[in-house]
Order: sequence, then structure tokens, then C-alpha cells
Amino acid sequence: MPDNEKENNNENEQQQSSESSFETGSITVEKGGRFFHCLTIIGQIEGHYILPSQNKTTKYEHVIPQLVAIEESREIAGLLIILNTVGGDVEAGLAIAELLSTMRTPTASLVLGGGHSIGVPLAVSCERSFIVPSATMTVHPVRMNGTLLGVPQTLSYFEKMQDRIVNFVESNSNISADDFRRLMMKTGELVMDVGTVLEGQEAVDCGLIDCLGGLSDALDYLERTAGSK
Repeated sequence: MPDNEKENNNENEQQQSSESSFETGSITVEKGGRFFHCLTIIGQIEGHYILPSQNKTTKYEHVIPQLVAIEESREIAGLLIILNTVGGDVEAGLAIAELLSTMRTPTASLVLGGGHSIGVPLAVSCERSFIVPSATMTVHPVRMNGTLLGVPQTLSYFEKMQDRIVNFVESNSNISADDFRRLMMKTGELVMDVGTVLEGQEAVDCGLIDCLGGLSDALDYLERTAGSK
């Protein structure tokens, strides 16, 4: 193959890789001779309904296949989840969190900016969770938009959904179910709502997040964990 044709092929491959990274919000990097995959969860988590085009979204039908591919890959030694999300579809977010919590591949999460609402279970779903000092996490009860029926079954559905989130967070972090519920039901902190806003150190102090740290800390953890397995 001529040299100029090889160069064109390499340029095309690099362009395709760059476009793929832009579309999926993911990239694979090398550190210490091992490959680590970085996946971003940003904006609003999109579920069964398509959100307006001006919204920045993370689509669960894109994320789930990536997680399956990462788990089955022999080359990828660890997975880093970077979170800056306002929340979104509860069931879609919980589905992604459940997948992350059951992976054999070493995982770490890093909260930047915000890890709000259903972003909380996503943050705690990894083996090790990190948060930068300037980031915040909003903990509040389950909320739904649209038409709701004023019947006992609706309240029961909300309670069951909330229990699923509380139990998941308790199982994957160092905070108790009672303490997490107290954060969810706190009044006087959010305008026209109930809940709690936790800054980086506060999220660590209450046991929700494992430790304060940044990108290098999360990657170092993955490198150490991958090296011990």
C-alpha cells in the first residue's frame, strides 16, 4: 500500500475515532501500560421519551451496550465514570447504576459540577467514588412530571420507587437508609422543594461518597486495582 494511502487511512481512522468520542462521550486512554475507558454521564439522563433537541442528554440505550462491551473486553483494565448531571429518568438511571454495580471490571466514579437526583445512585454504583470540592449533589424525593391520578396506587408507586433508590444507595455507599431518607426529606434548604444540597466534603463526611479527589486520584485508584487483580 502506498505511503500516502496509509496516511489517508490513518487520518480517516483518527477522524472516525474523534467523531465517535464526541457522539458517545467516551474515550479509552492508556496509563501504566493498561487501557482504561472513560465514560461521561452529562446533562439529563434520557429514558423512554426523547427530550427536546436543545437539552444535553445521556441516552441509556447508548450507555448500556457500552458497559456490556467494556465488561467483556480483555483489553480494558478499568472504567471511569465522570458525572455532571441534573438527573433525569429514574428507571433509566437506576438501570445504568445496577449494571455498574455488578461489573467485574474495576470501576470508579468522579463527580464534577453536579451529581443530582438519580445521579446520586450512579455516583455510588462504582467500587470507588470521588468528588471534587466544588461539586454538589442534590438529594430529594422521587418526582414525576405529567398527569398523575389522585389514587392510593400512585402514592404506593412513588414509595416503592423511592425504596428502590434508598436501598441501592445504602448497599453501595457508607450512608444508612435512615440518614439518606433524612437528607431526602429535609425542609428549608431547597426553594419550593424538600431535600438537601451536599458540597464535596459534606458528601464525603456523611458517607455518601468515598473520598475527595480529582481525575488523577480516580485514575490512580483504577491503576492500583487493576494491578492487583
